[in-house]
Amino acid sequence: MMRTFGFPEFLFILEAAKWTVALSLIAFIGGAVGGLIIALSRTSHNGVARWVSGAFIQVFQGTPLLLQLFLVFFGAPVLGLDINPWVAAGVALILNSSAFLGEIWRGCIQAIPSGQWEAAQALSLSYVARMRYVILPQAARIALAPTVGYMVQIIKGTSLAAIIGFAEITRAGQIINNATFQPLIVFSVVAAIYFVLCWPLSLLAARMERQHAATAAR
Repeated sequence: MMRTFGFPEFLFILEAAKWTVALSLIAFIGGAVGGLIIALSRTSHNGVARWVSGAFIQVFQGTPLLLQLFLVFFGAPVLGLDINPWVAAGVALILNSSAFLGEIWRGCIQAIPSGQWEAAQALSLSYVARMRYVILPQAARIALAPTVGYMVQIIKGTSLAAIIGFAEITRAGQIINNATFQPLIVFSVVAAIYFVLCWPLSLLAARMERQHAATAAR
């Protein structure tokens, strides 16, 4: 018997938002760690590290996230690894986020004026000390706005995890739609929940950009 979309169905979709948020946090935290490694490798004096990190970025920026999800979820069993949708979605999103955050942060590191690099070298600081105390604190201020903006892309990217059975907002919407056959209502609710999650971050990123531009103009 076909159901009608009502408050219980809305709550079912809304409850799935917690898994979207959880997956987004996993992707961002893991991607931040990987992205920092990629950014430091891209700006290092080691040619091999620059080449490897550059190749990583080209692969993960040059292929669709959906394909990356498929490769992790369906490829792992071929290699004898037992993997569930949670792990597959987390791994794919972390790798994808690492590539994009790494490139964003690489640009922020290279945006630091050459005088700052030269001053750090004149103080005979080691590479680690130079990055830790001089370059990265300044780069972090530049990177804040684009990083918050990229979090919106991570949240929207989690919707692709529905294709491998991960029960986030989009997957919950698919389940309710299959029961009610009311796609306009169901997916309008899904879109509204994504909007509520993403819009504040977009506003925050824009505000940070304006503040940074005002500070830089002084």
